[in-house]
Amino acid sequence: MNSAVSIASLGSISLLASLPFASAVLAQAPAATAQAHEEEAEEEEQDDIIVQGTRSRRRVQDEPIRVEVIVREEIEEKLLMRPGNIAMLVNETGGVRVQVTSPALGAANIRVQGMEGRYTQLLADGLPLYGGQASSIGLLQIPPTDLGQVEVIKGAASALYGPSALGGVINLVSRRPGEEVEGEVLANATTRDGQDLTAYLASPLGNGWSGSITGGAHRQSRHDLDGDGWLDIPFYGRWTARPRLFWQGGNGASAFVTAGAMTEERQGGTLRGRTAPDGRPFAQAQNTDRLDAGLVAEFPVERLGALHLRASGMTQDHRHRFGDAVEEDRHGTLFAEASLAGRSDATSWVAGMAFQSDSFRSEAFPVFDYTHDVPGAFAQVEHDLRSDLTLAASARLDVHGEYGSQLSPRLSALYRPGPWTIRASVGRGFYAPTPFVEEIEAAGLSRLEPLTGLEAETAETGSLDIGYARGPLEGSVTFFASNIDNATRLEPVAADRVRLVNVEGETRIRGSELLLRYRWNAFSVTGSYVYVDATEPAELGEGRRPVPLTPRHTAGAVAMWEEHGKGRIGIEAYYTGRQSLEDNPYRSESRPYLHLGILGEIVLGKVSLFANAENILGVRQTRYDPLLLPRRAPDGRWTVDVWAPTEGFVLNAGVRLRFGGH
Repeated sequence: MNSAVSIASLGSISLLASLPFASAVLAQAPAATAQAHEEEAEEEEQDDIIVQGTRSRRRVQDEPIRVEVIVREEIEEKLLMRPGNIAMLVNETGGVRVQVTSPALGAANIRVQGMEGRYTQLLADGLPLYGGQASSIGLLQIPPTDLGQVEVIKGAASALYGPSALGGVINLVSRRPGEEVEGEVLANATTRDGQDLTAYLASPLGNGWSGSITGGAHRQSRHDLDGDGWLDIPFYGRWTARPRLFWQGGNGASAFVTAGAMTEERQGGTLRGRTAPDGRPFAQAQNTDRLDAGLVAEFPVERLGALHLRASGMTQDHRHRFGDAVEEDRHGTLFAEASLAGRSDATSWVAGMAFQSDSFRSEAFPVFDYTHDVPGAFAQVEHDLRSDLTLAASARLDVHGEYGSQLSPRLSALYRPGPWTIRASVGRGFYAPTPFVEEIEAAGLSRLEPLTGLEAETAETGSLDIGYARGPLEGSVTFFASNIDNATRLEPVAADRVRLVNVEGETRIRGSELLLRYRWNAFSVTGSYVYVDATEPAELGEGRRPVPLTPRHTAGAVAMWEEHGKGRIGIEAYYTGRQSLEDNPYRSESRPYLHLGILGEIVLGKVSLFANAENILGVRQTRYDPLLLPRRAPDGRWTVDVWAPTEGFVLNAGVRLRFGGH
């Protein structure tokens, strides 16, 4: 279970007031004592985690904005389970759910606190290296090998990062090289005939310079587990490479440069010689080539503070195949930002300007081409009213070339009486619609009507977070709420045509998260529970309905023993409750299921051997219902939505070799 330090996020003031028990809890917060503050300070000195994604660079325990940090130890645990991508790494964070969007290709996106995956901004070291709107396949193309920590900001973060962060931000922070040469090689294989080979090398280069390089090769064979002729596990082959350069000046100046390259072939759909229910073969495939580069730099400015510069560029070429239809396209993102940050007594501030351009070009359907140029200005102020009370305010004005000017404000507060931590936050954000909702990413553009008359999607979100930590015990409870206006949804206009429209009325999300953890020497036990009540306007004005594929109840329990230099063993269980289903002829509500896993690692000096049994109970959606629809949906899909695992039981094992370092 991922370590997560809670800090309350977002909403409007009316939303925050609607959170269960919010006022009562704040009123009954215990008083601080000098002894408690001293104990807390001692604990903080032992575990300083600096947050990168909020610009203020405070320790995570000092951040007024709610941030959850997955540290390197947790990343290494998930690396042994799934070396090829970060899906499992983020999926086991409370309130975060990885939703499969295309079973034909295995594509998935990230849903934060019940909000659609397109609202989550995926960053690398604060840069949009995977695009302004990361594709569903993109999540599965990022290996966790060289990550130092992962930062999760839940709720509308447009005040920090603009229109792509309506639902939250996931910031992947790279590992920093140490003072000695170090590296590792990991080889992994699975019982579903999947293989992973990753390598990492980092070294100091002298005169303040250091560098690292990461590479990976990943392969998965195709499988039709239920014998219906449709692939339940698609084939893919992927290569990745990412070099990084770091520079640290003597006067506090620093710079970071990165570049990345990835190429992947992915194939799904019907097996050769088999057909879809209409009697015709339907092969589905996607070839991807991505190149990106980024820069982050900081320079001290006399009497003012520090100048921060960030810039990146990304281009991604796709060749899609949906049956007989072939679609070739290119996505591009250009980003630049300059800001000035400083601190005076108890007040820290940041102000700056940014520009981002997201573009799409399709050879087959140029009617959907777009270029969204978005210049913006932002400011953030944090003030320590007392040693235990901090207030923060931030705002951003974006001038969107298609959807006009949008103001995104955010207010946050942090109160730390003794062993308690209370954070509250309210905010607003917006999202600029594109054709790429989940169904279109799964089925292509061939059946989509040209976009007309769309308005920006907006949301007000709020949360209250109450945490307690003393000695080996840690716990937190979070209440969150969101109101989304002008949400987009596909609407059938014929048997084989759909259009994208703004939904009249609000999508409302209310929920809570509970986390409890106990540590005793090398042993830890973690329990979590998430409740989400998400509703949206029904079609044809027929009241409200549950948001599809959003389980109301999820829970997890993890027991882990870990000792450095010896190994680890862990047992985890995750429960997923019933989900409302849409356009599924076999059922209107999913079955609940339990996911069990066991991980073991033995360390023998610089070599470690590991094995991981995933989904021990063999839960598989096709054990209950067919994956294939009786007839092709109006949007072009041949499959129902995925509400449970499709790969069944999987065992993976491998070896990791480390060298250099301490």
